[in-house]
Amino acid sequence: MLEDTLLNYIVLYILLELYEVQWQKANTLIGMLAHMYGQYQKSAFVFLLMHPTFYFAIMFAMVSGYNEYSLILLSIKAVDIATKMVLLKKVFIDKELSKELSLALLQPLHKLLPYIGLLIYPPLIYLAFSNPF
Repeated sequence: MLEDTLLNYIVLYILLELYEVQWQKANTLIGMLAHMYGQYQKSAFVFLLMHPTFYFAIMFAMVSGYNEYSLILLSIKAVDIATKMVLLKKVFIDKELSKELSLALLQPLHKLLPYIGLLIYPPLIYLAFSNPF
């Protein structure tokens, strides 16, 4: 029973993460930010809705009894969204870019980089169920 529940959570998370990767995917960080800014321009609420893994992390933390691994997952997702919002403000609203940040945003990304979340988060889900506190 626990294995089925765990597998369901992992599969659901992977599907949600793939959705996020697809709408954000671009060849550079500035391209990714441009995709995100398109949603942010509609509404900050729409932008947040486009990150279902964050809501999954909140739900998962509650379901797992606020296990330390689920809280790590939630913290990483929260910092990820906050960082994106800060970058959106700095790049597209305030238009305050240092030369170094401009160069970093224009660098090509490896094709597998957007999928790194698929390597990081499912093990945290597994650990949350394997080591209940």
